[in-house]
Amino acid sequence: MPTTERLRAEYVLPLRWTSDEAAPDLTAYLRQLTQWIDVTVVDGSEPRLFAAHADLWGGLVRHVPVGEHSGANGKVRGVLTGLELARHDTVVIADDDVRYSHGALTTVVADLAAADLVRPQNYFDPLPWHARWDTARILLNRAVSSDFPGTYAVRRSTLMRAGGYDADVLFENLEMERTVRAVGGTVRDRPEVFVARRPPTVAHFRSQRVRQAYDSFAQPHRLALEAAILPAAVYAGWRRPGALLLMMLALSVLAERGRRRSSGGSVFPPSSALWTPLWVAERGVTSWAAIALRVAGGVRYGDARLARAATPVRVLRDRHGRARPAGGDPSAITVR
Repeated sequence: MPTTERLRAEYVLPLRWTSDEAAPDLTAYLRQLTQWIDVTVVDGSEPRLFAAHADLWGGLVRHVPVGEHSGANGKVRGVLTGLELARHDTVVIADDDVRYSHGALTTVVADLAAADLVRPQNYFDPLPWHARWDTARILLNRAVSSDFPGTYAVRRSTLMRAGGYDADVLFENLEMERTVRAVGGTVRDRPEVFVARRPPTVAHFRSQRVRQAYDSFAQPHRLALEAAILPAAVYAGWRRPGALLLMMLALSVLAERGRRRSSGGSVFPPSSALWTPLWVAERGVTSWAAIALRVAGGVRYGDARLARAATPVRVLRDRHGRARPAGGDPSAITVR
């Protein structure tokens, strides 16, 4: 059997667990992963679990605590710690539920030769009912723009040039993307590079419904559209139920477009788009719950409350001394 060439890159995995239910699956993945790439696990778990993880993974990966970084978002503080300790400029950041194949990992690392941040596409494996439900969100994102995965490849030097990114926002992946662009970096979208992700527990899935809706505060036009779902559905259901059915059908067709985009049919089963009406109905309700939380001061995150979903693009440009050129690609940033 041919020997797999080791990648000259760092894999940073931030985690903060309250139980070790997923430890066997993650340990098996880490054993495979360390054959391909250097791995740093940044562990923000409580002391008892941290010690157990040190025993479990200490001889396998570099296992470290979260460093002294300010901010309420523990995942961002974990990522910043991993970036500081990275032994390579090429870094893959991934949540603890992400499961790369060697091919996908090699692809995103290679793409950093011509980009500062690479965004692959997650899909759930396996697919219990709640993962199918959330897959509808992924497909709609793919249909109209891009999905936000739980993993990115990034140039360490680019994020360090920006001084890291804000750890007091909820939508940390969008914050990282915007920060990379604000310092002149390029973002490459790879919707055809599929990376598996383990589905959450049903309890965790339920707990994320309003928090995911709160992310839309970072994209006001999207928030307005999602908030309009509930009143539009109530009106159509009362006055024109046929129009409501047509609207649900149109959304399913749109999701199917996302499923077929960039070979998505290879990982998203044909029934995926049929879950779209359920997800859209959920978002129509949770958007208003998110608005209520914003009025109350923000959404709970650990022991803190986060009011901001992400920093506006113009603020990041001003902060990092960059400006959008007149006309052209809005992602092209030049020095002011």
